[in-house]
Amino acid sequence: MLDVQPNLYDLELTDLEALLKSWEEAPYRARQIWEWLYCHKVTSIEQMTSLPKSLRERLQAETRLPVPHVLDKLESLDGETRKDLLELEDREQVEVVLMRYIERRSACISTQIGCSVGCKFCATGQMGFKRNLTSGEMMMQVLHVAREVEARGKRLSNVVLMGMGEPLLNYNHTLAALRRMVDHKGFQMGQRRITLSTSGIVPGIYKLAEEQFQINLAVSLHAATDELRNQLMPINRRYNLNDLMKALSDYIAQTNRRVMFEWVLIEGVNDTPEQAEALAARVAGMLVHVNLIPLNPTEGFEGQPSSPERMDAFVNILDRHHIPHTLRLRRGTDIVAGCGQLRQRS
Repeated sequence: MLDVQPNLYDLELTDLEALLKSWEEAPYRARQIWEWLYCHKVTSIEQMTSLPKSLRERLQAETRLPVPHVLDKLESLDGETRKDLLELEDREQVEVVLMRYIERRSACISTQIGCSVGCKFCATGQMGFKRNLTSGEMMMQVLHVAREVEARGKRLSNVVLMGMGEPLLNYNHTLAALRRMVDHKGFQMGQRRITLSTSGIVPGIYKLAEEQFQINLAVSLHAATDELRNQLMPINRRYNLNDLMKALSDYIAQTNRRVMFEWVLIEGVNDTPEQAEALAARVAGMLVHVNLIPLNPTEGFEGQPSSPERMDAFVNILDRHHIPHTLRLRRGTDIVAGCGQLRQRS
């Protein structure tokens, strides 16, 4: 059974202030601890050298500062992608990915262990749902990657919530982690350098719009008709395309932010001219951008990535309808770190 002592990474600054007040400590000590956690990214309370020894000792005795245990590390052959398997305090595991670009370093983090949405082509969906991650467990992933990047003289420039799980089905913890990432006296990540990916949880999209964040919202679409999307993404039976598009129109109106649609191209399934035309009709006039990517293989799905010829035909239809789009390169497939390939390892 896990220790009931609070995980410092799970605490909001106000929680930390309340804890220290109950200990009759000076209020500014909470901000010092916050900066040690998120600016200096320490891995132990003992490293918080500006705190009095007595306070450090009490923190060590009455709180936790867990650092995930790295069970495995995999580097792609091209050196652009790294995947770490992290073990959490309860022995559950998550995969976190570092993507290296010429000017950027991006962390792809998980929000749940497993996923209940069940997208047919996604390894995480195939493994089922185990539990939500806490906001602290999300931040532990971000900090893990940030430390690795900074050790090589770089800075983590982007965070994408595109790993294991559906962020909007773990809404409160996800929002708490987002606030911690963008805190200007803490981790200091720019809002527009964060991307949250959802399968289309309509109530969560409406709630997120009210938050007035300036993060990037990516929606896993993958089909432009309910019949096909029901097959690929069972969540569509609960939140169909009409309802999803209404929610996204509201999101765009409230935030004035462009929405990205993710579309995995599957040979003979959703790469047809009919699907391209339906997609163009669905998003016409909306402030959107379509990201196209060939399917990454998983053990539980027999589909194949689209051929270059079919991808070209799909792209040509979007061009004809003036739909903004990008055909993305696949990354990390040799270490099973591409989109839709993350899962807990045994």
